[in-house]
Amino acid sequence: MTVSFREAELDNGLKIIAEVDPNAHTAAAGFWISTGARDEAPEVMGVSHFLEHMMFKGSANRSAEEVNVAMDDIGAMNNAFTSAEMTAFWIHLLPENLDQGIRILADILRPALRQEDFDSEKQVILEEIAMYNDQPFWVLYEHAMEKFYGQHPLAHRVLGTEETIKALQRDQMEEYFKNRYSSDNTVLAAAGAIDFDALVALAKEVCASWKPTKPNRLNPQRVDVVETSSLQLPSLSQAYLLMLAPAPSSTSSERYAAGMLAHTLGGDDGSRLYWSLIESGIAEEAQCSFDGRDGSGEYATWAVCAPKSLEQVQTMILEEIEALPSRIVQDDLDRARARIGTAALLGSERPLGRLNRIAACWLRRHEYIPLEEEMKRIDDITIDDLRECAVKYPLTPKITSTAVGA
Repeated sequence: MTVSFREAELDNGLKIIAEVDPNAHTAAAGFWISTGARDEAPEVMGVSHFLEHMMFKGSANRSAEEVNVAMDDIGAMNNAFTSAEMTAFWIHLLPENLDQGIRILADILRPALRQEDFDSEKQVILEEIAMYNDQPFWVLYEHAMEKFYGQHPLAHRVLGTEETIKALQRDQMEEYFKNRYSSDNTVLAAAGAIDFDALVALAKEVCASWKPTKPNRLNPQRVDVVETSSLQLPSLSQAYLLMLAPAPSSTSSERYAAGMLAHTLGGDDGSRLYWSLIESGIAEEAQCSFDGRDGSGEYATWAVCAPKSLEQVQTMILEEIEALPSRIVQDDLDRARARIGTAALLGSERPLGRLNRIAACWLRRHEYIPLEEEMKRIDDITIDDLRECAVKYPLTPKITSTAVGA
């Protein structure tokens, strides 16, 4: 038997999707919630990530310690993440323990939100913010994203700020939870050795009481600005450069070409930036990435070098960007296609990789794309597609930000 896709929906709006592989030896499953930093009011920025932490502090039925012991008892690999647009909680384990694993996840996704847990975890979040503030590239990235997105909610910081986290109250978190962690804003996804009918029956048992709220997502038009800025950071011996440019959204058919353009410019050891900057010893690091988002997207091109080389590195990157549409050749496309295809296939070899792919695809586009179809779309991209995308979405930066030592 081959891999098959199944989907269902409960009366309360909870979606259930699965990629069933009877030949798999393990199973992965999780709850994906369509909420993240962009869905927060500015005054509670960071609440999504904070709430992710609070899930593991326990429910009305389990303490934090009991949650950890329960996961250990079934041998589950488990984790969670929060991004600008989604929050996820997943497990990867033996198929015979999947039922219990989902029961644990469903339980902690209705957290107790105890005041004492909230107070203690707030200090953990503040320490995490302080830790990231010691990482120059992260500081520069958040700064540049705020410049790029301006008043758009995608400018929100996932961790929040020291000010918003200190001011955040437990009741504000509970209100956010009730609105965003609703049944009709959640997907239960699974992959691997799955009995789908049993999965649906289990979801009806453990999630039937979850309420729909019909949450919305603000999606204003991003205001295009051109701006250059510089940060001075203490004890910084290297210089950091980050450039951002508009790119296709996560639903655009041009996302495949955009990903290949970014890969050609600065995706790996064979990219143009690698040969011009890293191999030549001018920069320690030089890369480019594409990130498609709901209603927007951006290219990020960055480099790390000696302060004395910063101006030269910036000039050389801009020259590579300007020449990219006319210099793209079939070899560039073939290399990008091979690298992206390899990464996709490697990710699909384990149920956890398939889980992440189908869940993210469903939240971003409300559709299932078989891996074979995704590979075909990648194979169908032509040189003309790349050139047209480069003209429509040039990598020429709108925001240029640097960080140097104070």
